[in-house]
Amino acid sequence: MRFSPIRGRAACNNPHGRFARTVSDTGEAYADELPEISHDTQLLPETMRSIISRNASPDINFRQSINPYRGCEHGCIYCYARPAHAYVDLSPGLDFETRIFFKPDAASQLRRALARPGYRCQTIALGANTDAYQPAERELRITRSILEVLAECRHPVAIVTKSALIERDLDVLQDLAANRLTRVMISVTTLDDELKRTMEPRTASPSRRLKIIERLSSAGVPVGSMIAPVIPGLTDHELERIVARVAAAGADQAAYILLRLPHEVADLFKNWLEEHHPLRARKVMSMIRQLRSGQINDPCFGSHMSGRGNLAILLRDRFEKACRRHRLSTGASPRLNTEAFRAPLDRHPQLDLLD
Repeated sequence: MRFSPIRGRAACNNPHGRFARTVSDTGEAYADELPEISHDTQLLPETMRSIISRNASPDINFRQSINPYRGCEHGCIYCYARPAHAYVDLSPGLDFETRIFFKPDAASQLRRALARPGYRCQTIALGANTDAYQPAERELRITRSILEVLAECRHPVAIVTKSALIERDLDVLQDLAANRLTRVMISVTTLDDELKRTMEPRTASPSRRLKIIERLSSAGVPVGSMIAPVIPGLTDHELERIVARVAAAGADQAAYILLRLPHEVADLFKNWLEEHHPLRARKVMSMIRQLRSGQINDPCFGSHMSGRGNLAILLRDRFEKACRRHRLSTGASPRLNTEAFRAPLDRHPQLDLLD
């Protein structure tokens, strides 16, 4: 089944989520057959019980995170966060790129969370699920408000982004960096502009991302690069070149993550491959299965980030050799400062009852 590409969008259709109670006869809702489906971005306010999410995964080096947005207009076709839209009865396809939920009272919720007597300071990862600096942030400034609270409280924060908008907040990041309270990882997936255009349609260009690394590094903000995802048969041949370019730009650390295709992402990615890279599609999917013990996706701790088997070992060895050559750290990030934390000086909580 062929799909009609939509300018500025990676997904071409709106497949039903895995929790949908009713579906169309074909199981798909095609954007070119249903003109009533808007391709424009819609911003939707979202209420929350708690602003800080917590995890116990042994594969990631943070236990706390904040996601200012649900859904992402960047539209990366491979995004592992796409299946989360099924929880709100929306599609992980076009809906994920066009129905963006935002948390308008994120900063005030964060202040209350940090002011609780039992709060224990640990690094917060900002935008662990979807990019905290996606286009909506330019006007909504939710990420900015969160950073201002963290800076006021001297709270450590780690950021991963592929957006040039992070440069807007350089003043806050420098303040945090001066007290060893932040580290930024700029995601670089490919150096190929044309591939980026279809795979990550509303993200900064590869050359722009390298300039972000250069500017952050020059400003004294610790910065590394997340080479993620590495897509076998499509981007893996660029691995050494990306390592060299991010090192030259000023990164002091690099990490990589193998492509993950959980739930609905698998079919979305396969459809995208067949549309944009039909001659490579079979090879790419074959290599993914080789790295995933014969499956398309591997959800197991210890392997879902890096894969299994000889191809996974080769990829790891290539990455580590390239990083040694360019003197990039590949280990865990240096621990951020948790000793400087000070709770926000909010008014007495009971006064909130008068609001």
